[in-house]
Amino acid sequence: MQYAPLLKEHGYITDEHIAYVQGRIQNEGLTEEAVFLEIGVPADAMRGLLAQYYDLPTRAIDAQVRIKNDVLQYIAEESAKHYRMVPLDFVNGTLTVGVADPDMPGIRDALNFIASNRGVTYVLEVLLEQDLEHALKSYENIKGDVGEALGEIDTDIASLDEEVAKVGDNEIDALSEDAPVTKIVSTVLRYAIDGRASDIHIEPYETLLVVRFRIDGNLVRSLELPKRIHPSVIARIKILSQLRLDEKRKPQDGRFSVKIHNRKVDFRVSILPTSHGEKVVMRILDTMQGARTFDDIGITPHVAAVIRKALKAPHGIVLLSGPTGSGKTTTLYAMLQELDRERKNIISLEDPVEYNIEGISQSQVRPEIGYTFASGLRSILRQDPDVIMVGEIRDRETAQLAVQAALTGHLVLSTIHTNSAIGVITRLIDMGVDPYLIAPTLRIAIAQRLVQRIVKEGAEPVPRTAALNLMLDKQFADLPPQYLSRIPSADHFLQARPSAVSATGKSGRIAMLEALEITDDIQKIILEGADEQRIYESARANGFTTLREDAIIHALNHDVSYDEVEVMTGEELAAAVEEPPAPETVVAPPSEEAPPVVAEQVAPPVAVAVVPQP
Repeated sequence: MQYAPLLKEHGYITDEHIAYVQGRIQNEGLTEEAVFLEIGVPADAMRGLLAQYYDLPTRAIDAQVRIKNDVLQYIAEESAKHYRMVPLDFVNGTLTVGVADPDMPGIRDALNFIASNRGVTYVLEVLLEQDLEHALKSYENIKGDVGEALGEIDTDIASLDEEVAKVGDNEIDALSEDAPVTKIVSTVLRYAIDGRASDIHIEPYETLLVVRFRIDGNLVRSLELPKRIHPSVIARIKILSQLRLDEKRKPQDGRFSVKIHNRKVDFRVSILPTSHGEKVVMRILDTMQGARTFDDIGITPHVAAVIRKALKAPHGIVLLSGPTGSGKTTTLYAMLQELDRERKNIISLEDPVEYNIEGISQSQVRPEIGYTFASGLRSILRQDPDVIMVGEIRDRETAQLAVQAALTGHLVLSTIHTNSAIGVITRLIDMGVDPYLIAPTLRIAIAQRLVQRIVKEGAEPVPRTAALNLMLDKQFADLPPQYLSRIPSADHFLQARPSAVSATGKSGRIAMLEALEITDDIQKIILEGADEQRIYESARANGFTTLREDAIIHALNHDVSYDEVEVMTGEELAAAVEEPPAPETVVAPPSEEAPPVVAEQVAPPVAVAVVPQP
């Protein structure tokens, strides 16, 4: 026990207290600090003993203290919570960091990494857990900012759309700008951008309005609001998106742009009626980020080579498949970056235009006025294009127009919803495109998924055991020998572990791809009925690798954690590296014994009187 010897030495507690505290810790899972404070040891006395024990300064932090954002940015919130540390001050190039346990494994390495990366020095202060928790609440500034706005809203607020009904159309914009709810919405947008979110979900429940951000593919609950402001928030978003305020029974789609941190950010808005009210999902499109390259996406070299070969064709179709949110549009933009934009006329049809690329004519479809992918494609063909990028093939008409464009000498890039590269062919047939048209036009079919990148600092090596090697041999058994050199020879995988950079050991995402090149033999199979097994066997003979195999290659390249590969490979990889479970621990039942009374202090280290517990 950390505190017990010093507390006993200075007369704060007796052996009876120590036995009682040990029982509470063992039976109820409480912390030593919490039990001592509960039985009457003053917090100031605990701080003094803690400072004496570690020979470090300490301080009291109350619940109202808020650390400045420019100080908090030195340590990420996830890392702060994992290592139980928080930046307190930054003065003259020195960062003061409060920690609960200076001897915690890895905490010094994490702080040294942060200091080196940021070019600063650091000093430590030791904090009580309760002081640390108060300091950590400073990371919840979004709640503080929103709370301030909520304080300006009367408890009996009428919904904004009811107020709108009382004023003329010309007063709507002024009303929406004056309402406190404006600050709430703008705060949510700003924190979503700062947190690298791709989507914002505003979801009504029976008694709450919940805001969640999608970050690196995962939804994170960021804010809970009182249900009473739900109509006002929805109305504000509708006004920004120029949607109908009085329409609450049908879904609505819209978009708007704002300027945040001196850059333009677009938001694509979808509003859906639910049993508890209208739900909003906003896709964030940061047009200032720019399009990414194959290297940025993380495409493996042999897959990138197959794609580049298809992009050099004078005509044909390049189709990219995958579920919503799998990064298809980002990869399409990367393909556009590979093309000769100086000597070719490249035109895109998008919904919406996500990134602006110099040298490409980008057009946004507007289905509400009849400007769809199909109608836009007809118009583009009269613009003398060399390359056409169509955001998505959604229906038979668009699919047939894309095929006709490819047959008349154009290179067409687009996306389609299927689960695999081979499935693209059967999907086109299901859409009504004849096999004799698919065979000569389709150049390459690509399937894609996204997984989280590993942060290599602090990652744990996972050796390639005999069982793991057997699984790998089985996976690549039918790959011709001349292509086995694509598989990295690393003798271990990496398992993500918390680090100073990320508390999860992962940051950002990387693409897993399978690319099916349409060879003469596959064209023949398509004409003979498009049997998927025969297509696979023909492609495999030419070095085709699947999504799960691309994930394994990335893991052996130490781009992703091996547990991410489990998502792509099923349970075999997990079983190959599985460790035996830890022995079960028997926990004694909670003690019902009443807490003993704290004794009067003897020679206290700090000038604080101890009040005996009654």
